[in-house]
Amino acid sequence: MTDAKRIRVAVNGYGVIGKRVADAVSVQKDMDLIGVADVVADWRARMAISKGFALYSADPDRAPAMRAGGLDVIGGLDDLLASADIVVDCTPKKVAARNVETYRERGIRFIVHGGEKHEVTGHSFVAEANYASTIGRDSTRVVSCNTTSIVRTLTALKDAGLLGSARGTLLRRATDPWESHLGGIMNTLVPEPEIPSHQGPDAQSVDPDLDVITMAVKVPQTLAHLHYWSVRMPRKASKDEVLEAFRASSRIALIRMADGLGALNAVKEMMADFGRPNDSLYEVALWEDMLKVEGDELYYAYMVDNQAIVIPETIDAIRALTEAERDGSASIARTNAALGVGTFTAT
Repeated sequence: MTDAKRIRVAVNGYGVIGKRVADAVSVQKDMDLIGVADVVADWRARMAISKGFALYSADPDRAPAMRAGGLDVIGGLDDLLASADIVVDCTPKKVAARNVETYRERGIRFIVHGGEKHEVTGHSFVAEANYASTIGRDSTRVVSCNTTSIVRTLTALKDAGLLGSARGTLLRRATDPWESHLGGIMNTLVPEPEIPSHQGPDAQSVDPDLDVITMAVKVPQTLAHLHYWSVRMPRKASKDEVLEAFRASSRIALIRMADGLGALNAVKEMMADFGRPNDSLYEVALWEDMLKVEGDELYYAYMVDNQAIVIPETIDAIRALTEAERDGSASIARTNAALGVGTFTAT
């Protein structure tokens, strides 16, 4: 597909991920955002209209309340889908799985996100790992924020011949910042009840060859996730060799505590200073000066922005499914350029 035939993209669900996907689609030179669908009648939907996005009701029963709230609702979800080449479903967990039947009935390609199970589409996506297997499919699932980071970093090591087995501990933020007044945890830590936690097996849904086990705990903060990893490499390597492997990925950013980036809030502040929309950290922010190599053992830590990291992956998935770009590297470069991915450095 050339720029003369732009991809017509619909976004169903205008929440934390949906609004960021909509913004990202709107700045792609080969895509048109034809509209967003939701069911709310509050400030969130008003933001879509303020940006000039066409607003649709995802549920016909909600349309009267949305219009009564002063929203210019153009039509229903069926109307939106009728004009689209592909729909990105950003609705809450388990809602997307119910929407899939509608998408398949209408013969429209679709993307769901990491809140749904792999079986919903039979395919899970991370651009640097399996773009080629996504081309021309009717659907895929862009995996969760944590799984995206795991696959990105382990793929970088794998491509450099430095990946044996990987064991990770995840410190997970309790909830999204905008709704932290509605729930979350305080004054406690909540471990996931099983080892491995679900992120390791989820990474294997993208790359079955990964030898990965994860453990996870929820912590009482809302900024981002923090990962600690221990990797057994197939041979001895130097720190410089490992860092070069990570630098080969445009979606891994090396940062340093020595530059004042010693905590999650400092990294988020830097994103704001770079002018990123919503302070978005699209990359995995990996501490270069913390990374340690002992023979064939590797230890490192990084930060994951759960509201932003899956956005570039979603854009690439759109191109792969619609066969607009068959070269994964070319799609990644186009997405990165539009979103400014890989443009910041603190080293």
